[in-house]
Amino acid sequence: MSVDTTPTTTSRDGQGQDAAREQLSLSTAAARNLATTTKSEPQMQEISSRWLLRKLPWVHVPGGSYRVNRRLSYAVGDGRLTFIKNGSKVRVVPAELAELPLLNKFDDTTALGALADKFVQKEYEPGQVIVQAGKKADQVFLIAHGKVEKVGSGKYDDQEARLGMLADGDSFGGQMLAGGNGKWEFTVRAVTTTTVLALSQAAYKSVADQHEALRAHVQSLSSDGHKRTNKYGEVAIDFLSGHDGEPDLPTTFVDYELSPREYELSVAQTVLKVHTRVADLYNQPMNQTEQQLRLTIHALREAQEHELVNNREFGLLHNAEYNQRIQSPSGPPTPDDLDDLISMRRGTQFLFAHPRAIAAFGKECNKRGLYFGSVDVGGHQLPAWRGIPLLPCGKIPVTEQHTSSIIAMRTGEDNEGVIGLYQTGIPDEYEPGLNVRFMGIDEKAIMSYLVSTYYSAAILVPDAIGILENVEVRPRA
Repeated sequence: MSVDTTPTTTSRDGQGQDAAREQLSLSTAAARNLATTTKSEPQMQEISSRWLLRKLPWVHVPGGSYRVNRRLSYAVGDGRLTFIKNGSKVRVVPAELAELPLLNKFDDTTALGALADKFVQKEYEPGQVIVQAGKKADQVFLIAHGKVEKVGSGKYDDQEARLGMLADGDSFGGQMLAGGNGKWEFTVRAVTTTTVLALSQAAYKSVADQHEALRAHVQSLSSDGHKRTNKYGEVAIDFLSGHDGEPDLPTTFVDYELSPREYELSVAQTVLKVHTRVADLYNQPMNQTEQQLRLTIHALREAQEHELVNNREFGLLHNAEYNQRIQSPSGPPTPDDLDDLISMRRGTQFLFAHPRAIAAFGKECNKRGLYFGSVDVGGHQLPAWRGIPLLPCGKIPVTEQHTSSIIAMRTGEDNEGVIGLYQTGIPDEYEPGLNVRFMGIDEKAIMSYLVSTYYSAAILVPDAIGILENVEVRPRA
């Protein structure tokens, strides 16, 4: 039998007590009442790196709007179309047909509705040819869903050269409306299961015969297309070079757009309320009003960056030209895709992508055994491709289908790039382009402050920004 030898203490009344329960000094819980607590500033999870706001050059706009003057261009609308789906049937929104090159800015809804009714729905499986190079080009095709690739003949007869990718909302063959007996200069092949709407030349003529305004509009735009332009669609500047003797020199001038685009400053605002009792009595060691303002301003700056990316009027995703958008053939973003995106413009300075898109790109690099480089940006080591920083931007959306976009841009006024717009020197300015205005104290002793920030963004020339669209960011098995 074992014997318990645990030491005990005996009180004066003879009762034993456990020595471990005896308190020999002041407890920390009691001592804390006499101590000064060290506190952090209020923290907020919403705060992000906001690289887009940091890297955009901000231009002062004293008049509240910014006009982008450009050289006159005959490049007509070649935008993206919208469709209505009813079960398995798809129909193009009639007004959206004005995005086709030769229907640009045509607004006769009756004629467009009649034209929309003439489109025929067709389905293609991956690998099926939609049009064949060398065949007669007598149809307009609208891609309602899916991806297709344009391919042409390479330098040698047995080679193919990929000319580009088209996806939802894109179109090809629109010049067919001008008539003629042209032939397809490329082959179009389905990459995924694809739904297209096709309009034959005969169907178009039957509508044009009934709507003279439609025929006249197409003829006027097709005649503009015969004017001499450079590869960007701008009116050509005539000159003579490499000549001998005394030939007559051509005369020329540089024409401008008659209706240049103007960007008005947008605004994000809120009213901050602080009770006077809080501001009077609880200001040590931190000023309550200043902390409230700090977090409110962070929230407004986050909203500002979100608008610069997603706003339909001036947001970068919605204002990039459609000929500056490319698709990823394989799904996730690959080194080849980023090389194609960078090559679309001179002097690409930044790439912006959602962190999940950056991770997906890194995985593709790992699969190929490629080194994902880095560059120093303001003291931060950030991922880079071809020496161009790949900056995280959580404001670029990820869709329910786990797809996102990657933005490439050139920045600065002198560089004919993308710029941010704001106005400095506004009344009660707290930060550049942001002011805090005291609105008074109400009958409940609550102080109110109007916090406002004014901003916008402008794309000076179309190739200042390009987008790699619909890249898959989902984890792969």
